[in-house]
Amino acid sequence: MARRITVSSLGQTPPHFPIEEKSIGYDDLVEKMIAFWKAQIERVLPDAPDLIMLPETCDDYAGMPAEIAKQFRQARGDRVLQSLQELAKQHHCNIAYATMREVADHTWRNVAMMIDRNGEVIGHYNKNHPTTYEIADGVLAGIEAPLIQCDFGTVGFVICFDLNFDELRLKYKALAPDLLLFASMYHGGLMQSYWAYSCRSHFVGSVWSGNPNEVFSPQGEQLAHSTNYISNITATINLDCAQAHLDGNWGKLDALKKKYGRDVTIYDPGKLGSVLITSESETVDVNEMIREFEIELLDDYLERVLNIHHDPTNRGA
Repeated sequence: MARRITVSSLGQTPPHFPIEEKSIGYDDLVEKMIAFWKAQIERVLPDAPDLIMLPETCDDYAGMPAEIAKQFRQARGDRVLQSLQELAKQHHCNIAYATMREVADHTWRNVAMMIDRNGEVIGHYNKNHPTTYEIADGVLAGIEAPLIQCDFGTVGFVICFDLNFDELRLKYKALAPDLLLFASMYHGGLMQSYWAYSCRSHFVGSVWSGNPNEVFSPQGEQLAHSTNYISNITATINLDCAQAHLDGNWGKLDALKKKYGRDVTIYDPGKLGSVLITSESETVDVNEMIREFEIELLDDYLERVLNIHHDPTNRGA
């Protein structure tokens, strides 16, 4: 059945390090950071989002001197995390939180965590591809790409520099998450829409100010974006969807639409040769519709054609 979720992406740059306030203590800095993100979250709460997403290293001060950063992070510990857990529980929403974190063996990770509606951390992802600067600063690369099961579907995380590496993208392509969450300082340009299409996933970006926050469909088409005036975005997306190529499916798609009318959306973005089928029904999910009309899905079609290509009887010199 229709699986509509409302997602809010917060694209603010964290506050700048108050270098002029030389006497300010780390505890005060932590409290100021907690207050900053609480205020940003409160701005999107009227939309009652199911998921609120924060950008990469959201609780590091912008422009914070390197010699101070680790001391600040150690003083911060899990205090920002704990404040977000309280907010998630209080407002019955999921929060995606990205931070620089020291782990048990005293090494560091650039990590994204999923906090559920009960305020529990239900999964995390360690950035697989940290920059050379991060590595020089002692940040170790993650080696896993976990699929996190949320109450609305499955989620995969991508962090900033990760977007450049096919190794990670192909892991997610095989896992087929419902939603990819991109926490970043840089935008990534066309790679955002390409990842959405390649992984057949909705894609939500939360990027530091100066870059638009965007939401993409599994077709790689932009569904929502922030502006130069307002960096937050909130969008409602329907995760009960699937992609089909038009080849061999034209009549089946017509029959599907004729039967279900407004309870199904068949969207053609043009140029791709594939469409996005979305169930708007409260009683029939998209997979039931596809089975009923024997619609061949996009990846099944491409695999079938590739097998034909690989058949020796169909190959020339």
